Amino acid sequence: MKTKSSTIILQLLIFAITGSISAQQISEKIIHSVKSGNWSDTSTWSSKKIPGAGEKVQVRSGHTVTYDIESDQAIRAIHVAGTLTFSTDKNTRLDVGLIRIEAGDKWKEGGFDCHTKPVKPDDSKPRPSLIIGTQNSPVRAKTLIRLVYFEGDDPKTLPAIVCCSGRMDIHGAPMNRTWLKLAKPADAGDYRIYLDGDTHGWNEGDRIVVTATSRQRGFSGKSSPHVTGWARSEERIIKQIGDYGVMVRSKKKSDESIIIDEPLKFDHKATDNYAGEVANLSRNVVIESADPNGVRGHTMYHKYSKGSISYAEFRHLGKKDELGKYAIHFHLAGDSMRGSSVIGASIWDSHNRWITIHGTRYMVIRDCVGYQSIGHGFFLEDGTEVYNSFDRNIAIQALIGKALPDQALAYDRNDGAGFWWANSLNSFTRNAAVECDQHGFRFEVEKTDDFNPVMAVPDAAGKKKMVDLRTLPFIRFDDNEVHAHRRFGLNLGGIRGMVATTKDRIQTYSVGGHVDGVGPDEKHPFVIRNFLAWDCHWSFHSLSPSVLVEGMKLLDGQYGIWRSVVSRHVYNDLNLGKFDSSAIFFPMGGYAPKIKLKDGRPSFPQLKPTDDLPPATVITGIQVREGKVLIEGTTLENNLISEVIINGKQANNMRDNFTEWSVTLPVSSIDNGIISAHAVDDSGNKEILPHVIVLDKKASAQNLSK
Repeated sequence: MKTKSSTIILQLLIFAITGSISAQQISEKIIHSVKSGNWSDTSTWSSKKIPGAGEKVQVRSGHTVTYDIESDQAIRAIHVAGTLTFSTDKNTRLDVGLIRIEAGDKWKEGGFDCHTKPVKPDDSKPRPSLIIGTQNSPVRAKTLIRLVYFEGDDPKTLPAIVCCSGRMDIHGAPMNRTWLKLAKPADAGDYRIYLDGDTHGWNEGDRIVVTATSRQRGFSGKSSPHVTGWARSEERIIKQIGDYGVMVRSKKKSDESIIIDEPLKFDHKATDNYAGEVANLSRNVVIESADPNGVRGHTMYHKYSKGSISYAEFRHLGKKDELGKYAIHFHLAGDSMRGSSVIGASIWDSHNRWITIHGTRYMVIRDCVGYQSIGHGFFLEDGTEVYNSFDRNIAIQALIGKALPDQALAYDRNDGAGFWWANSLNSFTRNAAVECDQHGFRFEVEKTDDFNPVMAVPDAAGKKKMVDLRTLPFIRFDDNEVHAHRRFGLNLGGIRGMVATTKDRIQTYSVGGHVDGVGPDEKHPFVIRNFLAWDCHWSFHSLSPSVLVEGMKLLDGQYGIWRSVVSRHVYNDLNLGKFDSSAIFFPMGGYAPKIKLKDGRPSFPQLKPTDDLPPATVITGIQVREGKVLIEGTTLENNLISEVIINGKQANNMRDNFTEWSVTLPVSSIDNGIISAHAVDDSGNKEILPHVIVLDKKASAQNLSK
């Protein structure tokens, strides 16, 4: 007859071999839900008590448990096989080592490797879900999740929140804008700051960053402005919004003022083309590492996962020098997460990037604030990422890191770019980069002994084709800005930069990395519209051929256009301001096609942009209002959109060429719960792969709102 102790030993041996044990086998060790209910209700749990410090918890399939307490008792791990939702109208706090969202009642402690054999969910069954507010019903109180490291866990993997083919939604209280331009100069000694825009959603006590408007000058090897004391971006706390309840306004009617807790140390410009920003870091939903100076946590979505993030704060996350352990990480999801987005998030003090999109397509990243990361900030990882949108985000102080172990692209030095990518077939609009160590915006592809840039990349029809990454143009690169950079503003396929090495008291500089003259053809050039760079060392640098610039302003730096190959470049409406060294320095004419003689004179090829790229559409939100369905989305296009069609009706209420749009339909028009959206551009190109969302077959208002 088996004793209880021998049974436990046998179970542990099984765990050592298989890595998992069923919930029934270890019911003595795992506290699991026995029914739906509140976390604070003892009858919800098999233990007949509220889970306590160090315990392992499982929310079983078919159960919905609502977390409704504030507790500093750290749970070791939570496996969400059913639904774990958080109260939206009362303050909550959860300290935890691991939250794993994955189907099935087998217990697993790991936090990373569910990507090795991703399982496509059975749509006939409920999807395991972590719901911290929804887009339709965000958290209005305060939610704090603290990721705690437990002795015995793998410090390279845990603590973490990992979504393995489940749903993870994290939504805080909306804000009108997460960052704004200064409306007038903010000088050293000032307590009051004037902002050019609406601060609805900002609160007294919020932490802000007032960005630098002057750069570090000179080179200092691998040291960063943050380390050397050259940083001019300043953190402050909002003490008051307006003036005793009466809004204090500057010259513009929409301008608002805030009062900060301590006077500014530096001057921050706001005149003519020069204006700093104020970014709000605070949100009412916070995910943080419990010990920022110890073992940090990370968050991750895997393939087939669902869910979005809006107006949440991710602070003190990211595992330094560890591959894949980023503050927010979309990992090898392909197009399985089309419709997911990160809107209005704050990601700051990250030891490993802010948002990483790896092998993932159709993501929308908008209105996010990134502040202080080690390595690149907003990062597209391996060159297969296409049809992603980065819109109106700000990158502040992406700092020098180092190459990560076994990283996808070995040539990448991870040296501090606000935005970094190896495949340009994405959209970058209205973004700003400030005071980053190496680059504001950086496109980098290098052919090496270890890397061939000819890769299998999905086209507009979703079919993978072998293509040289260097030849793919932007979907869109419009209205981006960079300032206060000690090195590159926009580096498009150029050198990496200068790295100082000191030996025997002699300092030498090495450079490297470029596209070897390979780029888009004359019909599909890189198109850069309305780019503004000011107070940068090298404002614009490109070794990529076939570049069409429309409305570029380069002002007040060391160099304007620096060491660029310009043989197939066209610059229209180029504005060059004052520069310490040269507005156009050492333009190079290499990489030109053969010159054909016409009437005895040389004939140079001209750029002849052709629009043959279909649009790409993403449905980002569905809401039900009084029997009607409000559908919101984003459409990416390299030129102009003629129409966006959703279930036969044209979208309206669009912003800036359908970058954001909406349409309202009666519930009765959602046949079989199917919503389909596609776009047509002004050249007649029709979207080949519409975004199709299949809702509950009943298509009731209740189901549509979920």
